Amino acid sequence: MGFTSIKGLRSGMAGRGAGRSVAAWVLTSALLLVGAAGCGVQESTYEEEQGLALHTQERSLQEDNGLSLNGLSLNGLSLNGLSLNGLSLNGLSTTDFSRWFNDNPAGNELLMRYIVRCAVSANETRSFTNPSTGVVYTWSGGLGLAPAWSGGAPATVAEQQTISACLGAHANNYGLHVSISVLGRDSTGANIPYTSDELSLFARRESCFFGNVFTSEGLFAGNDRSSLAEDESTPRPCGLKGYGALSNAACAQVKRIGQCEQYCTLDPSGTFYMNCSVNGVQYKPLTTRIRSQDVHRCGDGVCQQGESCGWGITADSCLLDCGTCAL
Repeated sequence: MGFTSIKGLRSGMAGRGAGRSVAAWVLTSALLLVGAAGCGVQESTYEEEQGLALHTQERSLQEDNGLSLNGLSLNGLSLNGLSLNGLSLNGLSTTDFSRWFNDNPAGNELLMRYIVRCAVSANETRSFTNPSTGVVYTWSGGLGLAPAWSGGAPATVAEQQTISACLGAHANNYGLHVSISVLGRDSTGANIPYTSDELSLFARRESCFFGNVFTSEGLFAGNDRSSLAEDESTPRPCGLKGYGALSNAACAQVKRIGQCEQYCTLDPSGTFYMNCSVNGVQYKPLTTRIRSQDVHRCGDGVCQQGESCGWGITADSCLLDCGTCAL
C-alpha cells in the first residue's frame, strides 16, 4: 500500500504554524484485517494519489492514515498512565504504559502513531523504549490538537474528547486508502483552518465523530445531513452510513447516532459541528468530508469494498458489480 498526501500533516493547516496548516487528512489503512466479500476491490492508482498531492501541495505532508479498530480496545486509555502523565518522556516511561503497550505491541504501536499524530505538533516526535525488548519506537506529531497534554500535563476533558474524535475520524477497518477532509476545533477552541479548494475537492459531507475513549463513554458517529442511498457505498465503514447490513456491521466499535444535526450544533458558517450532546454529556467533535468519487454505486461495473454479491441492485446485494454469491 502506498501513501496519499493531503494537507499539511495531512490534516494540518496554514495559519497556526507549518505543522498545523491542514484540515484534510489521508486515511490509509495500515492493516488488511477485513477482506473484500468475494469481489475485486478498486483502489486509487499511484498516479491519482500523486495528482491529489500536487493539487494540495501547499498544505500537504505525507501521511499514513487508517487506524484499524479490529482487535483494539480503545476504552480506558487512562489505564496506561497517559491521561495523567501526558505524552512526555516521563509519561511514556512509566510502568503502567509499558504494561499496557506490551499487552498488544503491534496494535498499540499503531494506536500510538495516531494518538501522537492527533495530539502533538508536526515538528515534534515522541519516543518509547520497550523495557521488555529494547526496541525503540518513535512517533511523529501532526495536528497538535492537545498542546498541554503533549507537553506532559494531565489530559483535560477537552483534550480527551478532541483526541477521541480524531481517532474515530481516522478509523478504517477495510484496509483501504481513502482521502478525507477533517474540520473542527482543537482542544483550546481554535478552528482547524481550511480553504475553499479543500471544500470543493471534498464535496460530499460525511460524518461527525465524538466521544471519550479515555473513559468508558466510547466513540459516536453520525451522518452529516445525508445518508447513503440504497445503491451507494463508501470504503469508510466508520463514516457515512446507508441502509445495508454490510455497511452497518463493519465498524461495530463506533456507536451510530443517526444524523449529526439531531445531536450537534453547527458553527456559524455551517461548515463543521462545534459540539455534540449524547446521554446528557457535551462533546467536542470533528467533522469529515470525502470526495464525490469515493461514493460508489451498484451498477458501475466494479465490485468495491462496501458492496456484496447477491441478486439485487443495492450495495449489500449487487448482482451487476459483484455477481451472485457462491454457495
